[in-house]
Amino acid sequence: MSTLTGKVAVVTGASKGIGAAIAKSLGAAGASVVVNYASSKAGADTVVDAITKAGGKAVAVKGDVSKAADAQAIIDAAIKAYGKLDILVNNSGVYEFGPLEAVTPEHFHKQFDVNVLGLLLVTQAAVKHLPKGGSIINIGSLVSRITPPGSSVYSATKGAVDVITGVLSLELGSKGIRVNALNPGLTVTEGTATAGFVGPEADFEKDVVSKTPLGRIGQAHDIATAAVFLASDDAGWINGQLINAAGGAR
Repeated sequence: MSTLTGKVAVVTGASKGIGAAIAKSLGAAGASVVVNYASSKAGADTVVDAITKAGGKAVAVKGDVSKAADAQAIIDAAIKAYGKLDILVNNSGVYEFGPLEAVTPEHFHKQFDVNVLGLLLVTQAAVKHLPKGGSIINIGSLVSRITPPGSSVYSATKGAVDVITGVLSLELGSKGIRVNALNPGLTVTEGTATAGFVGPEADFEKDVVSKTPLGRIGQAHDIATAAVFLASDDAGWINGQLINAAGGAR
């Protein structure tokens, strides 16, 4: 029997990259999946198609997590489609890098509204339905530990995710709901490729590899398999943890 058979999961920001990989892996493990997207319906539909062709169940749901009504609607769609909710993966995130002099209110709010407020709004809507044994997985980032130059706002959002994970693990633990953060290191995705962080000529990737004991950067499936574990009952005694998925990079 698959480890997540009978479970229902919502994955925000799941039309590409790490979110898409997590959604597919949850589906392969037996969960029925709500694939949330903000703008790329085509990407979300591709993820849904991959899950269903593999014998799983999935639906695509549009919604901007930084808007309260949309956050509620994403969770409502899960309940309407599958009647319950067991797993929430808060993956939606945006990033913009720049030095201190480039920080503007717009730069700040764009990232904090999605990465922090969005996480809180979706979680707020979800906890009304999550049962004892439910799992919330917040996708943070290794940047909260390594604080690279030019990432003051983005790293701050991921530091906030770390702190919120700890707080909510205490608030929701009495209800039997586990809250953990999964913090990837540099990972190959459409976004990191477009930004020039990864690729054959990317100095950033070469630098990260040189500092990673396992000698490579991450693939989306590396993060997805860890998320499946945290979502499962096998991780039933794991709560309030910040788990680096970065090949030993620190």
